[in-house]
Amino acid sequence: QLELFDYKPELVKNDGKDCPDKYVKGKNFAFISGVPKLLGPVYPFAQYGESGAWFSNQLPHLSQHADDIAFIKSMHTDEINHGPASFLMHTGFARAGRPSMGSWLVYGLGSDNQNLPGYIVLESGGNSFADKSMWGSGFIPSIYQGVQCRSNGDPVLFSKNPSGISRDVRKKSLKYLDQLNQRRYAEVGDPEIITRTSQYEMAFRMQMSVPGVMDISKEPKHVHELYGTEPGKRSYANNCLLARKLVENGVRFIQLFHGGWDSHGTNDGESLQSGFVRNCNQVDRPTAALLKDLEQRGLLEDTLIVFGGEFGRTPMQENRGGVTNKFLGRDHHPSAYTMWLAGAGIRGGYTHGETDEIGYDVVKDPVHVHDLQATIMHLLGFNHEKLTFRFQGRDFRLTDVHGHVVKDILARS
Repeated sequence: QLELFDYKPELVKNDGKDCPDKYVKGKNFAFISGVPKLLGPVYPFAQYGESGAWFSNQLPHLSQHADDIAFIKSMHTDEINHGPASFLMHTGFARAGRPSMGSWLVYGLGSDNQNLPGYIVLESGGNSFADKSMWGSGFIPSIYQGVQCRSNGDPVLFSKNPSGISRDVRKKSLKYLDQLNQRRYAEVGDPEIITRTSQYEMAFRMQMSVPGVMDISKEPKHVHELYGTEPGKRSYANNCLLARKLVENGVRFIQLFHGGWDSHGTNDGESLQSGFVRNCNQVDRPTAALLKDLEQRGLLEDTLIVFGGEFGRTPMQENRGGVTNKFLGRDHHPSAYTMWLAGAGIRGGYTHGETDEIGYDVVKDPVHVHDLQATIMHLLGFNHEKLTFRFQGRDFRLTDVHGHVVKDILARS
């Protein structure tokens, strides 16, 4: 966030100086010990739009949409390591086993397209620390789990019939399989048996619908130029264009994971300079293109875009083992970070919350992960306290027993 959105002149002024004791004494870090050096933003910032929002010069395309975006600069979380923080962000709980946000929303909203899953996941970049639990359905029926698709090769593995198996033969086999599943369900009453039948039927329909929807090669030349796509390759740009096509086809929840942001500065290949610039180049143009494309098609007013990660980064340079690394990099930081939202129901050109003079702590309007989840659910038509699922004797919800809607980022009616 300190390299992208949360500009701190005081951090610029004190770059390279010893970090004041008040920021490190008695605090826990993943990879900082002793007295670290403050690290100012490595790249220049400027203000954009009527809102005067700050952007790094590494986001030249996205900065042109400053007035479409609502920033939350006062995000904070409870977790300091990637796995637990990612689980908390995606499922509302820091350990595996709970339904993901997408699963909750498809459980509540249903699907607008019976030939495609209601929840689709697309990955790109390096290690994203994401695994299938992040888009799993936990204890709610597995028909609501995310379906991972690919932006190159077959969109879904094993979507084609084996050699010698025609579509008619597949249809007949599913009919008999359904009869067996119905008989078994009558015997044991396990609802997952019905879910299994629904998934087989969905897979059969997907064989016809997915290849066309997931094929970006037939998009016009100007669309490919807008996104910077490379058909046939695994890329964030391709996934953004696929996301627009999936929105057009009624998919409720599309989740793009783009890994490789974990720039600790522990080696040249993953230094902040190299890893950060590479990732900015990969996400800047396609993200801006998605906003523009949705708006031009009249879809942005009904589509919510959420952009961010599981936690922030420290204003101090990492000094693993007490030794400052020659490659720039920052440590994990749960106390303060930035996310942004745009689209349906969002107050564009607005910044919510504030961090202190170096971006270490939230000093105004804090927003916890559960507050963000409550707000997303509100924008999609739910009271986060009412969408529940009963499991092992009690009602569960995405926000657990927490969460408040951040009303200030909502568009004025």
